[in-house]
Amino acid sequence: MKVDLVLQGKGGVGKSVIASFLTQHYRDHDVAPVCVDTDPVNATFAGYAAFGVRRLVLMEDQDINQRAFDGLIDMIMTSEDPDAVMVVDNGAASFVPLGSYLASNEAVALLSEAGHDIRLHTVLTGGQALEDTFKGLVSLTHTFPDTPIVVWLNEFFGPLSHNGVSLETSTEYKALAPRILAQITLPGVKAETFGHDLKQMLAARHTFAEVLTSDRYSIMARQRLRMYWRKVGAQIERAGL
Repeated sequence: MKVDLVLQGKGGVGKSVIASFLTQHYRDHDVAPVCVDTDPVNATFAGYAAFGVRRLVLMEDQDINQRAFDGLIDMIMTSEDPDAVMVVDNGAASFVPLGSYLASNEAVALLSEAGHDIRLHTVLTGGQALEDTFKGLVSLTHTFPDTPIVVWLNEFFGPLSHNGVSLETSTEYKALAPRILAQITLPGVKAETFGHDLKQMLAARHTFAEVLTSDRYSIMARQRLRMYWRKVGAQIERAGL
């Protein structure tokens, strides 16, 4: 089984968007992934009716519910379909305790040794959250030194730069290059056109496929969203996901 875990310690930066984009990419290729939402606060991913997302409560009183996560591991380990895919959207509140659980129980190593393909996905966003999201990426590289990481650069909140230096050219980011399996950019868009359309689609928890057949969107809104998904989907394709 291929397992995509979306992890980031900063809330509101696009984790659920990434989980939904991954799911739509797989569905476009005739693969119906098992979708799991572990966010104890904002179960945005679970709001997508098209995906049949399973909710899994991992947190109890600010700590991991060990048995609940044990169940997720069992779900993966007992899969008999090597071509199956699972997408897990993890909440910011459980970022640290979940990382601790995975590391202390050597869960990723267990899954990998059993033949499962584990990939971590994290998001870096422009604007004020850049520093915090970068710390989240660094934390993942330290906690999971042997696990492939896919970095999503979210330009929706602004360019990814600090003091005039772009993230991608910074010494700190380049130092992490050997740990990054692939990089995908969610491009910045004009707020009054593409941005408005994306906000409407995301707020309604619609997929791109649903947008194209919905009369809730104008002809040009559907065209812009089709163009946006074509750009992002092509990157996911090149990443080999």
